[in-house]
Amino acid sequence: MPNEFTGKTALVTGASRGIGAAAAIALARAGAGRIVVHYNRFREGAEATLAEVRAAGAQAEALGGDLGEAEGIRSFLSELAAAAPEVDILINNAGSLVQRARLLEGSEDLFDRVMNLNFKSAWAITRAVAPAMMRKRSGIIVNISSIAARNGGGPGASVYAAAKAAVMTITKGWARELAPHGIRVNGVSPGTVDNYFHQQFSNRHILDSVVAQTPAGRLATNEDVADVIVFLCSEAARYVHAQTIEVNGGMLAP
Repeated sequence: MPNEFTGKTALVTGASRGIGAAAAIALARAGAGRIVVHYNRFREGAEATLAEVRAAGAQAEALGGDLGEAEGIRSFLSELAAAAPEVDILINNAGSLVQRARLLEGSEDLFDRVMNLNFKSAWAITRAVAPAMMRKRSGIIVNISSIAARNGGGPGASVYAAAKAAVMTITKGWARELAPHGIRVNGVSPGTVDNYFHQQFSNRHILDSVVAQTPAGRLATNEDVADVIVFLCSEAARYVHAQTIEVNGGMLAP
C-alpha cells in the first residue's frame, strides 16, 4: 500500500492502548500523514501511542474525552471540530464492557454509560465527520464491534453485546447511505484479544477455555485486529462495503 494514505488524517477513538493504539500505529506505518489519538483517562498510554505514531513518520496529537457521558461526547466533538475539522479515516474503536452486571444487577446509569460509550459515541462522531467526507466525496469509516454481538456475550455482558450488535447493524445502514457519496463503511468484529480489556473483565480460566475452543489455538493480538482495520482502509478493499469482518481465529464460523 505505498503512499495511498499520504496526506490523510485519521481519527482513532480509544487509542491509548489495545486495538485502538495498534490501529493508530499501523495506520501511521502505512503512511497516514496525521493521526488524532482519542483517549479518556489514560493519558500516559495516549502519549506512548503518540510516540510510536511519530516514530513511524506521521504527525500526531491527542484529544481527551469521556465518551461514556453525553456531555463528554459533546465536549470531545467541540475539541475535534477545532483541531481536525476534516477527517479522512475514522476508526470508531472506543468501547468497554464497563462492568459485568446481570439483568437484575445492572442500573439505568450503567446501561446508559455502556450504550453511550460503545454505540452513541460512534453515531455522534460519525455524524460530525461525515459532512466533510461527503463534500470531498471520499472517506473511510471502520466500526469496531465484537464477537459478543453474535453470541450475546459472557455472563453479565448482555448490554455490551447489544451495543456491539447495534454497531454491526448501523454499519450496514451507514454503508448504504454513504456509499453514493464516495464513503466506505465497514466493521471489524474481534474475538477474544489478549489485551487490557480481558485483564479487566476475564480471568485465566476463562481465557484458557476460549483458547481450547479456538481452532487457531491462541488468543488474538491487538495487531491481528489492527491489520484488518488497515486493510479495510486501503485500496485493496475499495469494493468492500457494509461488511463486518470476524477476526476470531475460527472461534465463530457464521
